Amino acid sequence: MVLSDEPSVANVRVIPIVGMGGVRKTTLARKVYNDMAIIDYKFDLKAWVCVSDNFDVLSISKKLLPSITSKACDLNTLNEVQIKLKEAADGKKILIVLDDVWNVDYRLWEDLKAQFLTAAPSSKIILTTRLGHVASRLGPTQRHNLKLLFDDACWSLFMKHAFESIYVNALQISALYHKKVIKKCGGLPLAAETLGGLLRSKRDDAWEDILNRKIWNLPQESGILPVLRLSYHHLPSHLKRCFAYCALFPKDYEFKEKELVLLWKVEGLIRQPRNNKQLEEWGSKSFHDLVSRSIFQQSRADCSKFVMHDFVHDLAQFISGETIFRLEEAGDLSRRKERVRHSSYPRSDYDNKSRFQFLIGVEHLRTFLPVVISGGSYCGYISNMAVCDLLPKFKKLRVLSLEGYYVTRLPNSITKLRLLTYLNLSGTEIRCLPESTSLLLYLQILKLRDCLRLIKLPSRMRKLINLHHLDLRGAYKLDNMPLGMKELKNLQTLSNFIVGKSGSISRLNDLKDLNFLGGALCISGLENMENLQDAREAMLSKKQNLEELSLEWGFNNSRDEVVEGNVLDMLQPHRSLKVLTVRRYGGKRFPSWIGDPLFSKMEVLKLENCKNCISLPTLGLLGSLKDLTIKGMMNLRTIGSEIYGDGCSTPFQSLEILYLENLPEWECWETTRITENEHQMPRVVSFSLKLSDAL
Repeated sequence: MVLSDEPSVANVRVIPIVGMGGVRKTTLARKVYNDMAIIDYKFDLKAWVCVSDNFDVLSISKKLLPSITSKACDLNTLNEVQIKLKEAADGKKILIVLDDVWNVDYRLWEDLKAQFLTAAPSSKIILTTRLGHVASRLGPTQRHNLKLLFDDACWSLFMKHAFESIYVNALQISALYHKKVIKKCGGLPLAAETLGGLLRSKRDDAWEDILNRKIWNLPQESGILPVLRLSYHHLPSHLKRCFAYCALFPKDYEFKEKELVLLWKVEGLIRQPRNNKQLEEWGSKSFHDLVSRSIFQQSRADCSKFVMHDFVHDLAQFISGETIFRLEEAGDLSRRKERVRHSSYPRSDYDNKSRFQFLIGVEHLRTFLPVVISGGSYCGYISNMAVCDLLPKFKKLRVLSLEGYYVTRLPNSITKLRLLTYLNLSGTEIRCLPESTSLLLYLQILKLRDCLRLIKLPSRMRKLINLHHLDLRGAYKLDNMPLGMKELKNLQTLSNFIVGKSGSISRLNDLKDLNFLGGALCISGLENMENLQDAREAMLSKKQNLEELSLEWGFNNSRDEVVEGNVLDMLQPHRSLKVLTVRRYGGKRFPSWIGDPLFSKMEVLKLENCKNCISLPTLGLLGSLKDLTIKGMMNLRTIGSEIYGDGCSTPFQSLEILYLENLPEWECWETTRITENEHQMPRVVSFSLKLSDAL
């Protein structure tokens, strides 16, 4: 139907997919959207929007525009957005998916469709809905009615989720329950996946008990499927808490594992396990337990994100009761305030005083979380009343986010939130945090990502001894770290340590005592190093939890090649490192540890804008290296045979991507050593070479 070129009244043809909840309409639409036949059909523009309950033309249009133009939408009126959409779609063959449409007024539908009347013929709009009358309102269209699975297909799907690579005798065991499983699932894919995930975690002798539970015969409460209630019933208590908390997010919201695990952690939903696992490791295990039970499902748009099916979300809402309140525009304002603990809302262009009216008088609020919806505005405005007057009254607040708001400062009254454990100011316009922030002694997570105007951290930041994560990515104007960073001994994530010029600031050797550092670390401002011994005392070679390391010098032209060579040599990391980036290093040669085969886990290496370097290290011996970037090395004339390493018969055995850019003096790559013997040729899986115009 999508590939059909049959003439229609308008250039854009609408194809509704109609079926009951859980029958996988979205899955089918995504399969079609990403099918190679569709790609070969050469649609000029493709876009996907989750619509859900409220069919708002402006909101939908604002979500479509970034997908179609590849630019953030900062327009606020429907007319402005419509003009941009018409310009982008004019004469183009487009494919748009409107997912999960519940209701649509014919006039609103015409307003939305009018934006694409000038699109090229054979353009298509796929629309998924549970309601047949919604499809009927769109006019005379050919719909695809998605039906329940036949028994064999239902059984096959169940088997995939119940047994995949777990039991050798899965077929014989499960055959005993074939009829019961088919009956319980009723041909619904969601039910087959959920029941499979539930029984997958159970011993064989527990199957009979679960399939005979009386809960199957109870009337559906609030439309909750029995199989979902049963799946929840069998969750361990800590997973029940974690799952119910997810009602905080709106339907169709796509979340990342780490984002959710950190929220679980600071809310106290995951507790110290009996073994020696870190809380976040335990949280990650809990997350994947919910994935294995099909409670969370991987997003088909972005494999790094996850989503809950609408029915699963309904269950989370039902379980959480009145403890979670989402400030939707048509929210239920009749609920009892004394029970509300967590509140969230989709961030809009301007959230004024009236948006937060319900929260006035809520005494036990623990979570204030604006949610950034995909396709929404990059920046929003929030009432000053909310920031300065309302928020400081929530004395029991644990989680506070103002992400993406045009906030230039925090009030000193932030200190009234003594129990705050999570503070997210990413994407705001703040220039500095108030000194009183140092009194938030329970603070574990501080996010300042993309705070482009931030120039200073609190001078007494060393008092935040419970801080676990400090995210400074994109805070480019920050030029030093406050004195005493070595006191933050619980730090697990420090995205950027900035070596400042002399004064009342932390020195690089403060990293020595931060033994729990892991994940990704960037050390920038290395041109300011005055005491070379600081680099050695940083003890990067002892930080075995570090997976990614970036070492960055500044842009100044006066360089001491010997000093910079010594600094880089002393900053040798632990051999478990997976990703290494070196930028603007001023030495002529790289130290021997870069390319040492003992770095057997190194997968990505980037050497960028090291303008003085005249040779490359022995990189061919890095057995796990998949991605190699050599960029901006202005004095590199020859890539010599020494790059392969002595006695190496299969250099670069894992290399998949080689990226070369801006090497104006490069003349040759010596290959004599490897061409003498065909077995010495690099075993490159797939080779991608990008050369600049200068080269």
